[in-house]
Amino acid sequence: MATDDFFRARLDGMVDPRHPLAVLARKMPWSEIEAALAPAFAHKDRKGRSVEGADMFGPTLSVAGAGVSPAGRPRLPIRLMVSLLYLKHAFNQSDESVVERWSENVVWQLFSGMEYYTPKLPCDATQISRFRKVLGEAGVEQLLRTTIETAVAIQAVKKTEFERVIVDTTVQDNEVAAKAHIGAADVKLRSSGRSHKAIAHPTDARLLDVARQIVVRYAQRAGIALKMTYEREGRTLRRRAGGYAHAKQFKRLKTVLKRQRTILGVLVREVTRKMAQMGGMAADVKARPSTVLERAERIRTQKTKDKNKLYAMHAPEAECIGKGKARKPYEFGVKASIAVTHGKGLMVGARTFPGNPYDGHTLAAQIEQTATLLENIGAKPTTAVVDLGYRGVDDDVPAVNVIHRGKAKRLTTRQKTWLRRRQAVEPAIGHLKADHRMDRCWLKGSEGDALHAVLCAAGFNIRWLMRAIAAQALVFVFFWLRLWAQMALGERYAAVRRAQGQPDQTTRLLGQPARGGHRFAPGAAG
Repeated sequence: MATDDFFRARLDGMVDPRHPLAVLARKMPWSEIEAALAPAFAHKDRKGRSVEGADMFGPTLSVAGAGVSPAGRPRLPIRLMVSLLYLKHAFNQSDESVVERWSENVVWQLFSGMEYYTPKLPCDATQISRFRKVLGEAGVEQLLRTTIETAVAIQAVKKTEFERVIVDTTVQDNEVAAKAHIGAADVKLRSSGRSHKAIAHPTDARLLDVARQIVVRYAQRAGIALKMTYEREGRTLRRRAGGYAHAKQFKRLKTVLKRQRTILGVLVREVTRKMAQMGGMAADVKARPSTVLERAERIRTQKTKDKNKLYAMHAPEAECIGKGKARKPYEFGVKASIAVTHGKGLMVGARTFPGNPYDGHTLAAQIEQTATLLENIGAKPTTAVVDLGYRGVDDDVPAVNVIHRGKAKRLTTRQKTWLRRRQAVEPAIGHLKADHRMDRCWLKGSEGDALHAVLCAAGFNIRWLMRAIAAQALVFVFFWLRLWAQMALGERYAAVRRAQGQPDQTTRLLGQPARGGHRFAPGAAG
């Protein structure tokens, strides 16, 4: 294929145009995505600041820094950054690995809108996190909406299918392997947008020791000289607590935990007292240790049966959720609601619900999000197939018919058929976690939880669209193979009949007598 650049090869000449991702690159409405997201990345109109001066006529007052500034490096193409987010969650990659694989994968580069093969990284991995933060929840929902509209555009799903959805909840986990021990790097608080949320199993001994380490670290950063840091004793107590818990020696364990609480209380009171004496400390320098001290005090005073407990110093939004699983009684993260179409299993909604609400109380918000995502299609969910956790919420969604097993005696035969497919959402949630990164949220705060859930659903839909495109291609191929086989068999059958001296089907229809002696000849009466 002709190329404008003699030294570089065009991607459309290197990639099979029938590859599902290459076909999807041509079907996606990239111009609409860019038009919808461009306002979030436009230079803002700043108010500026007043500057007093003086000239030969007296004092003057001017405004500096007002208006739209053209300063700064030009942004990367929106299509490139959106494609990286799609590919990251579609193929279960991290921010670092997706940019590395992008530089090696020509199909990914074609999907991103590149014309020529580029062997270098498209951007730094940190730029993806900044782009995601600017998008916000409305921006990532636009990415999910685009995948749904593309499925309708390529006729992979009918509009009528969006009238019935299956809704279920799961836990978007933030915890590493249960009872895992983490290193010093996992204890550090990070302030960047990509702050990790790897929460080790929150035992009392571990939480108290981590709180002690962080209080000491921030006191030293603030220039506060401590009498003792209890570093050696803290390590010893944590090791002893693990041994006593393993041996089920709970009285000795209780003694160790009491000593850990005493040490943490001593450090918190000492840092609080010395911070009050340092009156000249800047407000921004003083704010961070104050937050750390507040969280450390919560960990020191919380009891087993308390509500709203703190399970991680660096992720206060993490919650303990029990879903009744025998292999994992408790999960630490945030509750997420998932909605899929009843027939084809396309994701039409995903959102998080901090506070671990009752499943039924999440249905109205989930249906509202799904209806918003389907506005441009002209469809609206009218039936929700759910499990027994959604009993008693029919009044919250009067426009939607809620179907669950508790209404078995009142359901029609058709509705009972719909209910038998409710379990189809379970493997979809499994794929979300195993293949699209929903098993662990690494983004910071409650906002990171919300963005991550929607992006995982968008990545699921990208893979769903690729499978649909491949299936459509197979249907086309099988149609022509079947037609060719029928024609070949028909010709062979006719040749055999001619070799036997018998008229073939065509000759019989044109002039030979049929069964029963009646002759069908051209122009003859019936």
